[in-house]
Amino acid sequence: MLQSFIDLLFPQLCIGCNQSLVFGEKHLCTDCILHLPETNYHLQVNNPVEKIFWGRIPIVSAYSFLSFKKQGIVQRLLHDLKYGNNPEVGELLGMMYAQRLATAGIFPEIVLAVPLHPKKLKLRGYNQSECFAKGISSVLGCKHSDHIIIRKRATETQTRKSRFARWENVGRVFEVKKPELVFNKKILLVDDVITTGATIEACAQTIIPFTNSLSIGSIACVVYQ
Repeated sequence: MLQSFIDLLFPQLCIGCNQSLVFGEKHLCTDCILHLPETNYHLQVNNPVEKIFWGRIPIVSAYSFLSFKKQGIVQRLLHDLKYGNNPEVGELLGMMYAQRLATAGIFPEIVLAVPLHPKKLKLRGYNQSECFAKGISSVLGCKHSDHIIIRKRATETQTRKSRFARWENVGRVFEVKKPELVFNKKILLVDDVITTGATIEACAQTIIPFTNSLSIGSIACVVYQ
């Protein structure tokens, strides 16, 4: 009753279209959810995200939930997640994507997120990729952990860097602290956005020696076809 009164005075707005949310809606209205630019790459062999990693790392599969376009709804969602102090958006997207993965019979044993450096984690208060991982694991019933992989040093933002510069920026910054927890496990490693794949590739390189089943996923991807 009180929440309904508060919503009447201060209506919650949809991140996608900025319209008022109705009862039962959270963060996104039903219309925006129905029109999210889903890639369905998890249903496609040799999809564009997989091709990014061909010849670079031995993975079982790679996919992304949404397709990123400048000034689009996905950019607004990611901005709210990363800079709007709204970790619930990441969990919501993770839960939505997990439903698609479950329908396709994709069930990892552990979902891991690309870690933030402790300084950035303290500044933001949460890891946006970990929120996505948490949402996925809650629906699929698998484990997720934020302490298996660490980021040993802070790196500059990847925005506006070339592909080589991105790799140079993140090379050798990750470390698996508890390899026994991922040994021979079916791992899904996730990040918020895949562009060149340099960050998640560098992170994956540290896990590959301990597992023979590694898949890669993200909230969104920027794919130039």
